[in-house]
Amino acid sequence: MRIYAVTPIHVDAEELARRQARYAALAPPGVEVVLHDLGPEAPRALDTDAQVRRSEELVVAALRAAPAGFDGLLPDCVLDPGVADLAGTLPVPVFGLLRLSLGWAVLTGRRCAAVARNRAIADEIGDRARVYGWSADLLDVRVLDLDVHAIADTARWADALGAVVGTMAAGGARTVLNGCSAVDVPAAVRLPARVVDPTALALRLIGAGEVAR
Repeated sequence: MRIYAVTPIHVDAEELARRQARYAALAPPGVEVVLHDLGPEAPRALDTDAQVRRSEELVVAALRAAPAGFDGLLPDCVLDPGVADLAGTLPVPVFGLLRLSLGWAVLTGRRCAAVARNRAIADEIGDRARVYGWSADLLDVRVLDLDVHAIADTARWADALGAVVGTMAAGGARTVLNGCSAVDVPAAVRLPARVVDPTALALRLIGAGEVAR
């Protein structure tokens, strides 16, 4: 399966290459993700609701205009911009990282929470959960208070994550969704709740679905 993906923000060539390499490393056999930058007209970060809305508008347009030759479409964003609106309207499936990863937690009965880089992203994760009918299953969304550059800084993100996961675990969460599509969580980090990489999990689920066909 070849998947056409677009970033939710405008990134430089180095960051695009980093994200593409991450998809190549995480994709299971039979799944290939081809990532494209959203373009210079896109926000450089998702720090406000206005930027989230503008990103969604541009992602929807980019996915609608995706070239032929792909078997699926994917926003490179845990906020699933356009996924609910586009699902079932295009010739190929539109995958959502949050829909797949949170859906996995809900359907397997795991008590789940999430973290987000900032308040705008946290609010949108909560809104997406409501759209999907899973707001009651998402116990909490904690804000890490990080800037956009922390996405590529594994150590900074891991430090911020470690500071809040214990609180969520004490509140009953056994699974915590790492609320960014492009962040690596070091496997060596030991925390009191399981931290799930939504991109890695979504790609495994897509791959398993293809095997089952």
